[in-house]
Amino acid sequence: IMGTDFSVLSDIAEALYAVKDTDSVIYTAGNGGSAATASHICNDLLKGCGVCGHTGFKTECLSDSTAVITCLANDFDYESIYSIQLDAKAVKGDILIVYSGSGNSGNIIKAVNLAKERGLKVIGFTGRDGGKLAPLCDLCIIAPTDNMEQIEDLHMFYTHALSYTLQRKLSEKYTSKQ
Repeated sequence: IMGTDFSVLSDIAEALYAVKDTDSVIYTAGNGGSAATASHICNDLLKGCGVCGHTGFKTECLSDSTAVITCLANDFDYESIYSIQLDAKAVKGDILIVYSGSGNSGNIIKAVNLAKERGLKVIGFTGRDGGKLAPLCDLCIIAPTDNMEQIEDLHMFYTHALSYTLQRKLSEKYTSKQ
């Protein structure tokens, strides 16, 4: 945790908070353990941030449908499994959150490039030196370690801290309107 730039996490919270009451969708993606974290943050944003009688965020994890992923990987290629989904769904103003421990996952980089072309804000969670991913993101938090298990653990820690921060901000917002 030492070496984490927590100001970036605060900026990520602000970026997500800004789209709460809009039509924007927050898409997420990752591979392996990072896919599990990408799925988990959707739960936290949708259910966990549904506070004070208000709904949570509109989210979709592009890693969740085994049928879609295996179809796209089989009929096209594995590098396209997320970009093809984004191409069909994403619009300007949406957000893409990606998790890549190395920062070099081909399918994540391809999805990020498409997202940037479409006008999506891109938020990255990576590790090591940030890889190819970090400079492509609007906001990127880098787990300061080379150990993949620690990177994944820190990404989950950051995700839960982010969810808690948003829950608190939304609770304050909604209770002040009463």
